[in-house]
Amino acid sequence: MDAPPASRTGDHAVNRADNRWEIRGFLTSRRARLSPERVGLPTSRRRRVPGLRREEVAALAGVSTEWYTRLEKGHISGVSEDVLEAVAQALLLDEDERTYLLDLSRAARPARRRPHRRRDAEVPPSVQWMVDAMTMAPAFVRDGRLDIVASNALCRALYSPMFDSDTTADRGCANFPRYFFLDPGSADFFADWEEGARATVAVLRAEAGRDPHDRALRELVGELSALSPDFRDMWGSHDVRIRHEGVKELDHPEVGRLELTFRSLNLPLPQRAAHDLVVYTAEPGTPSQDRLELLAGSAAPRCYSAALR
Repeated sequence: MDAPPASRTGDHAVNRADNRWEIRGFLTSRRARLSPERVGLPTSRRRRVPGLRREEVAALAGVSTEWYTRLEKGHISGVSEDVLEAVAQALLLDEDERTYLLDLSRAARPARRRPHRRRDAEVPPSVQWMVDAMTMAPAFVRDGRLDIVASNALCRALYSPMFDSDTTADRGCANFPRYFFLDPGSADFFADWEEGARATVAVLRAEAGRDPHDRALRELVGELSALSPDFRDMWGSHDVRIRHEGVKELDHPEVGRLELTFRSLNLPLPQRAAHDLVVYTAEPGTPSQDRLELLAGSAAPRCYSAALR
């Protein structure tokens, strides 16, 4: 989804060019981060640029230099998964990066459809009921563009700075990338803003590899690239992350510092929609649990009282 170096006629031609540009940027960035020492190659030769040379990656993958050069230029359509796996091993790609490379390969096939504005799958009422029932845990459903499409009261209280942000009011839907990069207040809310921002961009890029023809996703990336130098820099790193879970620290304006564990679960919905159910919890017996309970009490007093009985 980076802008191609030159315009081309026809939507299909443009988007195949975009895909080649994505492949080139990804493979080049993965090659540049590897030192000869990491892959067992000698280091005596002088190097004008960091990372491995193309011929070295080709040798490690068991292919010709000419073939790998063509692959790195984006000509990936028709390449077998076995060969891509050999390239992935040569570049020491992790599991998420392997998946992303395969997604880029599938998107490059000529039979792929033209860009489309994907109809957002509606969240079934039963899913909203389930989320609402989690009275002591912030929970929400997010789509592939990292919009929050369903949430419970405690989630809205926890992420009140984002729900109250102009980036949400302008669109009618809370969106993590827009809040991170277009609202200066996000740097005060997220204790480790840079780590969270990089993870957000990496998740968004993984979704771009999975469905590069989603026009709304392309527009989101274009908007953020135009308005945020930080986003442009992070997007250009070509880092990918399919799952985002772990520990998050937030400086909440009402209850102070919260250290929360969060996990995401796949939530299959119609129309190939990629949705995750994300749930936050605090470690029992910690100040964060006390503060989360305090926040729960202010967000939903009746549910909070029932949970304590």
